Amino acid sequence: MLSYQETVALLTLKLPMFSRIGQAAIKPGLDNIERLCAALNHPEQKFPSIHIAGTNGKGSTSHMIAGALQQAGYRTGLYTSPHLVDLRERIRINGVPISESFVIQFVEKIKPLLDTLSPSYFELNVAMAFAAFADAGVDVAVVETGLGGRLDSTNILLPVLSIITNIGLDHTQILGDTLPLIAKEKAGIIKEKVPVIVGETQPETEQVFFLAAHSRQTSIVYADSLWDMVRIKQDEAFQYYKAIHKGEQKMYDLKTDLLGSYQAHNIKTVLTSCDLLQQMGWRLNREGVLKSLEQVKATTGLRGRWERLGLRPEIVLDVAHNAEGMAFLAANLAALKESGAGTARLRIVCGFVSDKDVAKALTLFPRDAVYYFTQADVPRAMPFGELAGIAVRSQLEGTAYPSVSAALAAAREEAGDDDVILVTGSFFVVGEAISVLEQRAVS
Repeated sequence: MLSYQETVALLTLKLPMFSRIGQAAIKPGLDNIERLCAALNHPEQKFPSIHIAGTNGKGSTSHMIAGALQQAGYRTGLYTSPHLVDLRERIRINGVPISESFVIQFVEKIKPLLDTLSPSYFELNVAMAFAAFADAGVDVAVVETGLGGRLDSTNILLPVLSIITNIGLDHTQILGDTLPLIAKEKAGIIKEKVPVIVGETQPETEQVFFLAAHSRQTSIVYADSLWDMVRIKQDEAFQYYKAIHKGEQKMYDLKTDLLGSYQAHNIKTVLTSCDLLQQMGWRLNREGVLKSLEQVKATTGLRGRWERLGLRPEIVLDVAHNAEGMAFLAANLAALKESGAGTARLRIVCGFVSDKDVAKALTLFPRDAVYYFTQADVPRAMPFGELAGIAVRSQLEGTAYPSVSAALAAAREEAGDDDVILVTGSFFVVGEAISVLEQRAVS
């Protein structure tokens, strides 16, 4: 039997992987995942689920809802993608990644299907997640879509609740080049008589979601129509908010260990979702949900969302990777500057994948920072020299480095103790930075 490292290498090399090769890895339709799950005796039918799609925020939202369910005593499965360091991060049960032995045994079991079905890397991971959740007897699974919704492999689920966080212009070559077209793909997760929550009201997408919900005889609720969030302050460990329920005219104090201004939008979605789940008979109460937000990272293992490592110099990791994500990132940087942190110098290590609107994203970066342009070790990565050339047109000054480790090493060497180093641009850049930093910490 293969070792865990050999098993991961087999999957990475044998199966088409979107994170590495992009659109060519996508298998159109749901036939493959349906056949995989049929061969596994339909694990997707053996647990209740909550299905989450959206352009930005679906990972944080998934982790927060999973954390609330865990804190309420439910044995909770969580599937998200992509991973940062280890594929087992994608599949968690009560916050703990599945074991290496489970991965080995699962792959050994489905090996005969690899040649006959030729599944993608994502399809295999989705099937493995469903099998893990069924095997563990979870009370509920929170499942994040990978790309879009309608044709996403996770969409064979019949959930108790569907959630769409927001719509932005991302993966336009696959999902469409307008907000209504992308919304139509995301709305594909809406199921017959299954309630749906949309995080953010957007005029361009309202009709799409309303018609999709109406045609499937279900209700639709907009989280931002029910909740307002006012940030009071932020310290090294928490953000503090006043959460106001508009209809009830009630105000709550909350704090969360997830930093970054964009979490205000996600928390509205989480509170709305948990309220609705409670109304549906789930053992949740608002006070418990608010309390669970204080320890999302510890409960569920979420990383890479405005993650401050507390080193000197300060290093911040954020997986923002499209223009909408970068807009929130710019707001976080402005707040950091206003707080007086990192006033000596901001240093940004960044790299992108080639299929993003990199030029638009870079227009949102501060011009007074020092840049370290780089690329992750994946075929989709934009070459570091090309990235540096685009950055020049946005009047961003810096140096290009062929690897994340080289760029991070240069930033750390040049930084003073009071500087801030931000690592951003893609999951892959942040993941490689974590590997470098944690390897050094161990050694």
